[in-house]
Amino acid sequence: MSGGGPDIGDLIQRAKSLGVTMATAESCTGGMVAAALTDLPGSSAVLDRGYVTYSNAAKQDMLGVKPATLDRYGAVSEEVALEMAAGARQRSGATVAVSITGIAGPGGSEFKPEGRVCFGLSREGDATTTETIEFGALGRAKVRQASRDHALLLLAGAISQME
Repeated sequence: MSGGGPDIGDLIQRAKSLGVTMATAESCTGGMVAAALTDLPGSSAVLDRGYVTYSNAAKQDMLGVKPATLDRYGAVSEEVALEMAAGARQRSGATVAVSITGIAGPGGSEFKPEGRVCFGLSREGDATTTETIEFGALGRAKVRQASRDHALLLLAGAISQME
């Protein structure tokens, strides 16, 4: 993979050897993480499913994100990223799930600028974690690519902790 992501072939092989399954919950990346994983043969052994939940309604319907969480914090928040990741893992039965919600641009606001992306990581038996990365106004395509790469690194890190 070009860019800052991990070696996807290695990620898939490590997940296979550990019996790890993965799910993705994506908003601003629109399925780019799942697509990157499925670019390589053998990914069907480890990628259970990918949710593309671009609208708030989809986040609620498909992942169980609470309307109150969306109302209080907005879609681009660690609170929503947490519920997305936890919902994806619980609903799929996967070992690990990653979520992405952010503002790829153009645009944004004083409070939620372009390039702000929130990530969640839910791993079986562990508390779901979140983080926010400020990629900056790199342009829509670059923010989405950087988000994809970061999510893949989160998955790779989670899998390496299981070894």
